[in-house]
Parts: sequence; structure tokens; C-alpha cells
Amino acid sequence: MAAANKLNLPPFFTDTNNPVGYCVQGAYEFGINSRRLVQRCTKPDAKEFKKIAVACSIGFAIMGFIGYTVKLVFIPINNIIVGGS
Repeated sequence: MAAANKLNLPPFFTDTNNPVGYCVQGAYEFGINSRRLVQRCTKPDAKEFKKIAVACSIGFAIMGFIGYTVKLVFIPINNIIVGGS
């Protein structure tokens, strides 16, 4: 918040009790935190990227298998309930 005072903003922009100031201060702090996050982020190396890719692939495969199994089980049940003629 000290940095917001350096911008020479009117008091209603810096007062968090004021709705406008609350939104402005929230957006300002979000910007500061986002900038800090982006500066700390690093590009993954090949080993880390492969590990993430394998984990995502396994997750996709598991979710696909679950979806296929649910569909396989519920098609006959739906036909019995509806009374496929």
C-alpha cells in the first residue's frame, strides 16, 4: 500500500473503507502479486516437462476410461428404462 501512496492518488482511491478505494487497492495488489509471480516463474527443463506430460497423459487416460465405462454401463440401463422398441 505504501507504493500506492507514491502514485499521488486522491484519498478515496487509497482508502479501503471506500468501495472505489477497495476495488482500486484490490486491483493494485493483484497487479503487484501477479508481477511477482511471473518474475519467479521459470521455464521447465526437459525432464520436468516430460514428467508433467506423462502425469497429464495418465490423467487423461484414466478420465477417458471412466467416461467410457460409465457410458458403456448406462446405455443398456437407459434402454431398459426407456423401453427401446
